[in-house]
Amino acid sequence: MIVVSDTTPLISFLKINRLDILEQVFGQVLVPQAVYNELTVNNDFPDEIEKIKNATFLKCVVVDHEQVALIQEQTGLDLGESEAIAYAQNSNTDVLLMDELKGRLVAKTFGIKLVGTIGILMESLRKGYTQKNEVQEYVRVFRESHRRISERLLEQLLEYSENF
Repeated sequence: MIVVSDTTPLISFLKINRLDILEQVFGQVLVPQAVYNELTVNNDFPDEIEKIKNATFLKCVVVDHEQVALIQEQTGLDLGESEAIAYAQNSNTDVLLMDELKGRLVAKTFGIKLVGTIGILMESLRKGYTQKNEVQEYVRVFRESHRRISERLLEQLLEYSENF
């Protein structure tokens, strides 16, 4: 399975200290160079940088810059989102991990299958990698850290977790 990730899902899993869920659910996750740079250049977050650098299941990939520039020009998306979409489009990606609405809308126009943080956590619950009580804690962390995840999606996740 080919899985490509944008920045936001990785940050969300860093926030709950469960980057490992991505590996459990997907195995290897491909990360475009711009996304990797976004996650590793801000020295205000040394612990998170170290976790990303040590996550052996994350593989940094190079993207065609002409296509990225075209996507940016046509959509106004940032470099990381544009690289993630460009790579997903050119690599027969099975799924793109992305949360931002504008990026998701653009990816859908290319026919790219998407999963966001909440969908990943639902799959983790379904496969038994995450427990109901953990999900309640993750939702609390997302709310307190002001992750841009809609309250409706958080409530859907809590309702879904009641089945486990």
